[in-house]
Amino acid sequence: MNIWFDLSNSPHINMFEYLINDLQSMGHNIIITSRPLSNTIDLLNQKKIKHTVIGSHYGKNKLKKILGYPVRVYQLYNFLRNKNLDVSVSQSSFHSPIVSWLLKIPSIYTNDNEYAQGNKIAFFFSTKILIPEYITQSKMINKNLYYKVSKYPGLKEGMYLWQKNEVIKSNKFNSVKTGKNIFIRPEPQTAAYYKGKTNFLDSLILSLQHNYSVTILCRNINQFNYYNNSRFSKINLPIKPLLFDQIVMDCSLFIGAGGSMSRELCILGIPTISVYQDKLLDVDKYLINNNLLIYEPNLTFNKVKTILSTNHTTHTSNDLLLKGLQTYQLFKEEILKFNMYD
Repeated sequence: MNIWFDLSNSPHINMFEYLINDLQSMGHNIIITSRPLSNTIDLLNQKKIKHTVIGSHYGKNKLKKILGYPVRVYQLYNFLRNKNLDVSVSQSSFHSPIVSWLLKIPSIYTNDNEYAQGNKIAFFFSTKILIPEYITQSKMINKNLYYKVSKYPGLKEGMYLWQKNEVIKSNKFNSVKTGKNIFIRPEPQTAAYYKGKTNFLDSLILSLQHNYSVTILCRNINQFNYYNNSRFSKINLPIKPLLFDQIVMDCSLFIGAGGSMSRELCILGIPTISVYQDKLLDVDKYLINNNLLIYEPNLTFNKVKTILSTNHTTHTSNDLLLKGLQTYQLFKEEILKFNMYD
């Protein structure tokens, strides 16, 4: 089979990396497209994943996003039209389903954000829709499209963490961690769905940097430039994205103003605080209600100090990891259903 993955944001790389390798080992040809959003290109290059950059990201400006949408659709169509594709797969790529429709190939589309407006057009043009079991289906999808929908077990992060977990546990057992290391992921400022505050963590970071080892995991060069000044002189500021396994090895506490990375860390048992400033997603509510994720939108230095001084611990969610394996198998089965040569 010729299978197209559109990896249009950095979380999609972890999500599909194992699946792509698995499909390639079975003899299938994988075509990957990407776009310059967040750390996507850097991570793909670090992992030596062959890909083709198509299009641009148009920032927060809604008009630019609207005008840029058909441009990337055309660019993708033009690049892919002679590739003899059998099926496409994407997570929250609003371009992929309509490009697939234009190419007259089936598309598998998945999303776990019920507030993403781009879902409306993606759901309409997709062939198959996969969503996590913890989302209220009626929030996301017009009931006339329910026939396309299957719910997968657990959360999308479990789809790859079930494999990573064993390697990470082994490495952590043999590693020596010194001091208290706090990793912070700022808010997704350019995301269309995000309506929350920006740069709201500044006072907290300024307090933390004098007492702990603090690493800021920037989403783009603009965030890097913002923190790269004398006010934040004591923080660690990697110019290139750190690999996920490295973060898990060193992390004593994770503070996330977004979604995917916070879910990843808390599922693996790393004490994790969400400071998300917009409406909570159903998938995050599940983690909070099950005491896997701490929710403190107005997080203070004293709260962080208390959590670290009491050696606050959480447990690896074996249930979500097991469900992740089931989800991995489900995605693979859904893709292979379109193999015309079986």
